[in-house]
Amino acid sequence: MKPVSPQSSDKHASWAYAESRPVETEVTERARERSAELGLRAVSPGTAALLTVLAATRSASAVVEVGTGAGVSGLALMAGLPAHAVLTTLDSDGDAQRAAREAFGEARLPTQRTRMITGRSRTVLPRLSKGAYDMVVLDGDPASLPFDVEQAGRMLRPGGLLVVVDALDHDRVPKPAVREPATVTARQVERALREDEAWSSALVTTGTGVLLAVRR
Repeated sequence: MKPVSPQSSDKHASWAYAESRPVETEVTERARERSAELGLRAVSPGTAALLTVLAATRSASAVVEVGTGAGVSGLALMAGLPAHAVLTTLDSDGDAQRAAREAFGEARLPTQRTRMITGRSRTVLPRLSKGAYDMVVLDGDPASLPFDVEQAGRMLRPGGLLVVVDALDHDRVPKPAVREPATVTARQVERALREDEAWSSALVTTGTGVLLAVRR
């Protein structure tokens, strides 16, 4: 029997319900306010909740995040990671990282658990160790996404998890007529991971799209 496709209004209602479900801490709410003040895009509440669950499921000891922002996603990851885990998070925006450091301080995260690097992914990622990380989260410059994915494949242990945030580019990816560079890049990355036998991947519609891929 062919499944009945829900109406677009039903899909939107389901998405809105899922996004309204998480109850965030005051620390995270203040981090969101700093994001807005700095003109930064923070991950949605639904995406933040998903990051927490993924981090908890992996029981990761070493995680890399590209795109620190004001710390919203970092707080979400640290909420799920075990007490011994270390988050290495990088961003080229020094003001953003100062805001993130303030958020991590408010959350009383030990400084030795958050390794913050100011720099671009093309410069920083090649210096990180091969096969040393359990999870890599990409939420940086869309133009660098193919390079960042390639580096993630090098950095992840077998069975390691890659998470690409904003994988649907604000719902533009499914629209063939949209040919903006960021949209085209997102399509190409999704297709490449889907067709690469070295990865098992899935695309979920949480937030603005999250692409998940496990290194075989």
